[in-house]
Amino acid sequence: MKQIALIGPTASGKSALAIDLATQNNAYILSLDSLSIYKEIDIASAKPSAEELSQVKHFGVNLIEPNVEFSVGVFIKEYLRIQELCLHENKNLVIVGGSSFYLRTLVQGLSPIPEFSDETVTKVQELLLDLKTAYKTLYEVDAEYMQGIQESDTYRIRKMLLIYVHTGLGPTQYFKENPPVPVIKDIPIYEIDVKRDYLRKRITLRTQKMLEMGLIDEVCYLEQKYTRAPNALKAIGIIEVFEYLDAKVTKDEMKELIITHTAQLAKRQQTFNRNQFPSRELLSIEAIYEKANAFFKKTKN
Repeated sequence: MKQIALIGPTASGKSALAIDLATQNNAYILSLDSLSIYKEIDIASAKPSAEELSQVKHFGVNLIEPNVEFSVGVFIKEYLRIQELCLHENKNLVIVGGSSFYLRTLVQGLSPIPEFSDETVTKVQELLLDLKTAYKTLYEVDAEYMQGIQESDTYRIRKMLLIYVHTGLGPTQYFKENPPVPVIKDIPIYEIDVKRDYLRKRITLRTQKMLEMGLIDEVCYLEQKYTRAPNALKAIGIIEVFEYLDAKVTKDEMKELIITHTAQLAKRQQTFNRNQFPSRELLSIEAIYEKANAFFKKTKN
């Protein structure tokens, strides 16, 4: 199995390029998109269309309902499952998406997390009833690590509490004794190089298309079915519609907010990619197309 990673800011043209490369190189596609994993969030996630999904077998798309939590650990398990499938079916793999945190975890690895006993889980649930005290307890054990966690971050506080109660070790010491193990080694990473002005135009056009496709109706449906509580419904493209539905902004203001917030996200994605993947190749879509095709052909078994 040969594999490449294709990253870049939102609306830069990754999905179409991935489909072209996968079609020509006997490959499946694994999505790195943090919203496309959810069923029913179709327009807001700019998920590939049904036609595009039918062209190439996609993974990491439509996996779970919006009210189900999804973690990077679950993503790694999904990757390992797909890797085994590709090896069994003699397929290559194109990993693509804007949520590069998942890719970083595949490349750098995660520290192994122990299986927690029922007793540990119960004790932690009791401690979390007083979140402020639970945070303070961890802070006293490992102030340096906990400085990077908000007092309101229930998910991460719970995770650190489980480790502490189960092992008696603070986060820093635990992760030092249990270093991460990379899942993927030596994978070519290509990032789409796109000018900011051009990207802004693409974001504007995509936002208009999403509205024409029924973004507001989709968000209304999701709210009715799942309420506004799930984290998945706090994403860009959804929270702005909620503001419009609450009469806090006009429809035109809602559209401009989606465009602005998406452009800000794109900038953060580019910064993250630059800092986390210094060896990536920053190229135009055309150059990536040629280079990736050459890679698959050169290394074909």
